[in-house]
Amino acid sequence: MTQRVVIHWGLSSLHGWGVYGLNLAMAWAGDEALEAATDYEIALRHVTLDPLQWHALAGFQARSAKLRAQLLRQKSEPITVNAVVLSALGNDLQPQPGPHGGALLGRPSFGTIFFEREALGAKTRETLATHAAIIAGSSWNAAVLRAHGLPRVELVLQGIDPALFHPAPRRGLFPGRFVVFSGGKLEARKGQDNVIAAWRIFAARHPDALLISAWHNHWPEGARSIDASRRAASLPFRAAGTPDSAAWVAANGIRAEQFHDLGVVPNALMPAILREADAALFPNRCEGGTNLVAMEAMACGVPCILSANTGHLDLIKQGTALALADQRPIHGVPGWRESNIEEIVAALEALYTDRARAAAIGATGAQLLSGLTWAKTASEMKRIISAL
Repeated sequence: MTQRVVIHWGLSSLHGWGVYGLNLAMAWAGDEALEAATDYEIALRHVTLDPLQWHALAGFQARSAKLRAQLLRQKSEPITVNAVVLSALGNDLQPQPGPHGGALLGRPSFGTIFFEREALGAKTRETLATHAAIIAGSSWNAAVLRAHGLPRVELVLQGIDPALFHPAPRRGLFPGRFVVFSGGKLEARKGQDNVIAAWRIFAARHPDALLISAWHNHWPEGARSIDASRRAASLPFRAAGTPDSAAWVAANGIRAEQFHDLGVVPNALMPAILREADAALFPNRCEGGTNLVAMEAMACGVPCILSANTGHLDLIKQGTALALADQRPIHGVPGWRESNIEEIVAALEALYTDRARAAAIGATGAQLLSGLTWAKTASEMKRIISAL
């Protein structure tokens, strides 16, 4: 019997949730046991696939367009569809409404979540009661949910596409430079102010150092939170209301030739960029999931520096990364942790001075990530769906 599944969030090549949904769709496209679709509009300009991948997704696209058209004709009220509904839950633990403006429920419904708060509130169980199970994106998320008494919590880690993200020769675009990559949505949680504070010190010591950033934030107002720590100069904004990363770096005393921001890059184009890096730095304050950008860097063999907190702990094994162990609680934000700037600089120095050790860390990290693929993620999702 074929099982219908609705991915109840948007597909995209430009942000984490979108990449997650797109890879689930690709993994299930050829699975005769599942008939997957999404009720969200598939914006072609936001999806980067090759012609063969589009061909493989033809059935998914057709089912999605039909489902969306059916839902748009409905009244703005809760609708139950004869399919499994896999919903993306936000920090408020609520799914987004369907295209008709009302709740979309399935037979049954599952919630997929990457939350960023340790305290979830007294009504957590009541809020999630309509879901047959909650699928957590990190061991930390799963532990917090279980501590709040949720009876059915499953752990499914995100994956990487090994056809794209794997060790391979670099193009050598920056000969003689020590290139460090920093990626993630520009906001306090991702800790780019920690990157800037450490880079100001490290770059002054090493004129050959180059920081490459992928810090685009599709919700630019959220970037203003980066000023809260006061570890770096205030983030300037352009007249259009978007953050000006280059001006921010300059305001922090870093030379222009030691920084380059990539802007918005589709996920499929990131592997060749990541392989140019000698190291990647992620002093994040909190990760509800395992940090997809860090996973992709590790998969490419880039030695990574990771804050040892929350979702990052699923990636930190023996020799897989340099862990920032000094993690101090942040007042007023339960679960978040603050990294030590001196420890970040010391980690950068360690990778700069000992390239053999750096290579070994990169290789060990890549080996770990080779087993965390989207195919595995999709298989685990299917197992959970099939069990109920």
